[in-house]
Amino acid sequence: MGWGPGWPMARPGMAVGLLGGSFDPAHAGHAHLTRAALARFGLDAVWWLVSPGNPLKPSGPAPMAQRMDRARKVMDHPHVEITDIEAHMGVRHTARTLGALVARYPGVRFVWLMGADNMATLHKWEDWKQILHTMPVGVVARPGDRLAALTSPAARAFRAARVTPDTARGLAHRPIPAWAFVNLPLRPESSTALRESGAWPQNDP
Repeated sequence: MGWGPGWPMARPGMAVGLLGGSFDPAHAGHAHLTRAALARFGLDAVWWLVSPGNPLKPSGPAPMAQRMDRARKVMDHPHVEITDIEAHMGVRHTARTLGALVARYPGVRFVWLMGADNMATLHKWEDWKQILHTMPVGVVARPGDRLAALTSPAARAFRAARVTPDTARGLAHRPIPAWAFVNLPLRPESSTALRESGAWPQNDP
């Protein structure tokens, strides 16, 4: 089996969504996206990968324990696992994380989940093309990001791999590369707004 102490359990054949980020802090928008992804992509489970830090952000996030505790309070669902496995793996770049998870959990059908805002800037991520060649990608629309996502360099580069929304429920079992974009009722929450409001402490660089 691919898991060990502190690692989520998954059986071969399961469809598991992966939602990564600093979750600094987790909020109702993350939970909304997760519930929608479970339904729209036909997933058996979703794992939140609470990362040690975002390489694209200049300052560090709040302490891991604080972010994990907040995430568990925000997302209490029997099919959602809150994890810090990326910290145990010693990696910070998504492409490496996903490759390691595929190797550790043979037979599990993973889907990388992201908001449309991340799709718009995916081409700036390290080894971003490798992500789409590692597992299918499910993109969920967020406020104001639809056009930017669908006209992004990543969307253009993988135009032929896009799956129509009406077939998105089988995304986990599609040959790669494959990605789907779904529009959902939107929520306005953002981690940035919560930090700037003073409702969540910011870490010094």
